[in-house]
Amino acid sequence: MTITLDSGSRVMFTGDSITSLWRPPGGDRAAYPLQVAGRWCFEHPDRPMTWLNTGYPGDTVADLEARWQAEVLDARPDVLSILVGINDVDLPAMVPGAGRAPVREFAATYERLLAPLTGTPLILVEPFLLPVEGVIERELHLDTGPHRVRIGPDERERWRAGLDPHIEVVHELAARHGAELLTADRLFAELGEPDRWSDDGIHPTPAGHSALAEAWLNLVA
Repeated sequence: MTITLDSGSRVMFTGDSITSLWRPPGGDRAAYPLQVAGRWCFEHPDRPMTWLNTGYPGDTVADLEARWQAEVLDARPDVLSILVGINDVDLPAMVPGAGRAPVREFAATYERLLAPLTGTPLILVEPFLLPVEGVIERELHLDTGPHRVRIGPDERERWRAGLDPHIEVVHELAARHGAELLTADRLFAELGEPDRWSDDGIHPTPAGHSALAEAWLNLVA
């Protein structure tokens, strides 16, 4: 079953840096919501949309909850797409003092986000992690300031163990709320060639964002 986008609909994407158009200096600006909007406008000129993006770098599910009323509910989206979860797993390993939501708390908070949205078509996107090789060092720009982090095999192994239960939560919530489920983690696993889709295992390359955009558009009509 797909979601029908009616002319004039307000379509909102929300989540963390993967959804946000923020990029470090010199980084690409090819985030999947922008690609979705561009493709839709090109292919459906007879059905214009209002495209909204409230993604914010570094956000966890608790961060989303803190701004949910003002930035999501008050905007009254006709369709809402959510991608959150990786920061609930990986930030504590990289950033001193960063909070971590146990799976039970992650599920309860995510449920509170969805509860007021009865009747709003939803797309829930799995958080994902790609098994790229090597060690990446980069600067994360969070509310607490810039943080230099190291992402290597040990970090990815810990994140994978922690991420899988969070993915299960997203599956359960999608089924409970009748949401469309974009199985992004499975998508990238089936595509293979992880370094083609992400250079650090977390943030997609332009090609990775294109893969997400294609999968997203397959859920709407």
